[in-house]
Amino acid sequence: MPSSNQFYEHGKFDVAGGTLDNAITAFRTYGDPSKPCIISSTAIGGKLEVFDVAMIGKGRALDPTKYFIVAFGLFGGGESSSPSTTPSPREGPNFPRVTYQDNVRAQHTVLTKHLGIKRVHCVVGFSMAGQWAYHWPYLYPEIVERFAVLCGSARTSHQNYCMLEGSKNALLASEDFRSGRYDSPPSKGLSAFARAYSAWPYSAQWFREERYKEDGKYNTVEQFLADHWDKGFVAGWDANDIITLIKTWQSADIAEGGNLAEALGKITAKGRIIPSRTDMLFNVEDSEEEVRHLPNARIAIIESIHGHTAGWDGNPTDAAFVDEQLKELLAS
Repeated sequence: MPSSNQFYEHGKFDVAGGTLDNAITAFRTYGDPSKPCIISSTAIGGKLEVFDVAMIGKGRALDPTKYFIVAFGLFGGGESSSPSTTPSPREGPNFPRVTYQDNVRAQHTVLTKHLGIKRVHCVVGFSMAGQWAYHWPYLYPEIVERFAVLCGSARTSHQNYCMLEGSKNALLASEDFRSGRYDSPPSKGLSAFARAYSAWPYSAQWFREERYKEDGKYNTVEQFLADHWDKGFVAGWDANDIITLIKTWQSADIAEGGNLAEALGKITAKGRIIPSRTDMLFNVEDSEEEVRHLPNARIAIIESIHGHTAGWDGNPTDAAFVDEQLKELLAS
């Protein structure tokens, strides 16, 4: 069984956009801490509890009977320090900009000083957490032995940035967002964000074949949008938290503006880059280019019509392929 959410208080902590007076990192642990450690992270639209059903289980690659698994919550995700949980003067729109580098530095402290972990058997992440996973072996090569990137990238592409910019501004421009100083959840803005974002995680073929009807919940695209996307973001997310996460995503770059090929060449950990053939958020061509510069990594493409969702337990066939790749990497 997993632990409930745990919280580590860092005290004053400098981030890219300023200082948090008492930064908090949320995390959950699974299994025996004497066993090899695997770490993972949340992504946009996900909380720590989703790992219980989406990634972790006996007999799966991330098996808590074989590994000690630590799942971290990103800054801005509503569990670690976020605009919705931070007191004045850093609350809401005053929350400073944070990067993956900031998150990884904070989590490294939790891992090494609080949990006493000296080696990381593998870092595993999907989507935003896939970008996060790239940062660990780059920033801390001395402790990371392996890493797996599921539908992610070492640097946010211009296309990806523009998609996020459109979704972000659908929220920012909403009349009820009020520059982030809303008194009640800006449901119009959250719905606008959800609908602008909704097409990107799926492939054109997935929509053309009306796969949203597969589970019997949705009869039309409009019902799919209203029940799946609107409700998911309007009911479950704070608007300023979403803005913080998107800015983190947009700024993703292990090289921090420098030469990406050179930065990738410095990652010595064993790696498995696992993109989806039909992902419109993280293009497979970008993954293929990144692998060319990684000395100890190889690519394994998910041949799926499920787009971005193929990397996150989207259907049994894709999940089995990802699990197989992770098991092979973990045993290498």
